[in-house]
Amino acid sequence: MLLWSLIFAVSTLAFGLSAVSGGGAGLILMPLLGLAVPAAQVPAALSIGTAASSLARIAAFRRAVRWDVVRHFAPTALPFAMLGAWALSRMDPVYLNLLLGLFLVGNVPLLFRRTPHMVNDKGADGGTPHQAWLSAIGAAAGFLSGFTGAVGLLFNGFYYRLGLRKEEIVATRAANEIMLHLLKLALYGAFGLLDARGLAAGAAVAAAAILSSLLMRRILPYLHERLFRHVGHVATVAAGVAMLVAAGGQIARQDRLALHYAHAPTQIAASLSWRRHVFAVEWEPHDELELSHSIRDWTLGDRPRAAAPPPHSYILHVSPHKGLYDTRI
Repeated sequence: MLLWSLIFAVSTLAFGLSAVSGGGAGLILMPLLGLAVPAAQVPAALSIGTAASSLARIAAFRRAVRWDVVRHFAPTALPFAMLGAWALSRMDPVYLNLLLGLFLVGNVPLLFRRTPHMVNDKGADGGTPHQAWLSAIGAAAGFLSGFTGAVGLLFNGFYYRLGLRKEEIVATRAANEIMLHLLKLALYGAFGLLDARGLAAGAAVAAAAILSSLLMRRILPYLHERLFRHVGHVATVAAGVAMLVAAGGQIARQDRLALHYAHAPTQIAASLSWRRHVFAVEWEPHDELELSHSIRDWTLGDRPRAAAPPPHSYILHVSPHKGLYDTRI
């Protein structure tokens, strides 16, 4: 019961932040939902909540929806969301999450920009933005959303470049995403990625999302446009850090990622192990440096032995006396 109450409370706050920042609720909630449902069902449970949030935001800000953007974004987003959901049923998205985290953290310079970068990227007629550009963004958003469940913050720059007001960003994003979330839910069900516990978690998130939308309808008009965008940049970087930590921890566990260090009177050794690979650096007697790559033999245990490298090893020696040479074991 405590966990469900925590999910509801955090979801309310997360969707409130999402309305201001342009996204990020899913990235905040994914680690928490992972405590309630299996990892493969987190995107599905999250999509229930985000679908409810999109419906509530469309209702609350219906006059601000930019339909000229929606009609070019949605047609490519939907089929690529199907591809992303299919990919999720066949592979682990953890490495993609790590790359997305790095991309989000790359927005750090925007935190120190005095004046928000305002660009109105429209077509030659000064009206609707370029159709090809909108379609490409829709395809990317669809695939990443289907594969990871939540990538709204990745596309903050897209909405800012359109020169939209804060109400238009909230409303247009919701209109772009509503069919996407409903399609993903159908696909997750078809691929067996949603069960009763996932539905319960999604319902808790959905109730919180609706409550948050009602509250933000009252609060949003009082926020300055500059503050609105600055909060978006802060949320983007914070979400990137969270994704890096979460994905890094998961990779360390599932791929046996470990760093080892040893120090002896005559030598110093450090190694990084990943899956069956071991990358090592050793400082040997007589000022010789060794760089090695080994394919680990699981029968010898998880930790490589400095004195006797595992089979299938390549060692590059750097010596002031013998020069540069290599050995294979």
